[in-house]
Amino acid sequence: MKEHILEMEKYAIDNNIPIIEKKSIAFIMRYIKNHNVLNILEIGSAIGYSSILMASSSKDVMVTTIERDEARYMECLKNVKKCGMEKKINVVYQDALELNLSEELRYDLIFIDAAKGQYTKFFEKYKNYLNPGGVIITDNIHFHGYVGESDKLDKGNLKSLVEKIESYVDFLKNNEEFDTVFKDIGDGLSISTWKK
Repeated sequence: MKEHILEMEKYAIDNNIPIIEKKSIAFIMRYIKNHNVLNILEIGSAIGYSSILMASSSKDVMVTTIERDEARYMECLKNVKKCGMEKKINVVYQDALELNLSEELRYDLIFIDAAKGQYTKFFEKYKNYLNPGGVIITDNIHFHGYVGESDKLDKGNLKSLVEKIESYVDFLKNNEEFDTVFKDIGDGLSISTWKK
């Protein structure tokens, strides 16, 4: 499987597809092992890199991953198959904000790594699918060092995106249902634990 992972890393670079940084996924894999996480929901599959690594963290882990881009969805399916993970990873082709999951489904960990400007919406939509004590981990909280510096950016797409991530960080800090810890790992991670 190691060679498939290296192939995916190369593919991501060659095709300019953002995948999670190595230190960040290593942290999440340790978290999965240490907290006995069994069911994971991932919002934003891209090419399947993080879902494959999360699913490989432990033999009992199951991952459902959602991707709205058809080309990335197809690439993800291909990679899941290459790594022999079809029984552990369920890839869903849909916009996560339009998807309606079954009311009964519950997850130990929800990983948000999709459209940065929609982080708060993803969080609000999916938080009720957590098991008690479950956790929501979000990637790119620093967004290449721009977060916290939006006032220095010229008006435009980048500025408005950074402002949305900053407001998500504020939303997490002020959220009374969750305890959130921010980690300076990779491009920044937030770990929000449900107090319920």
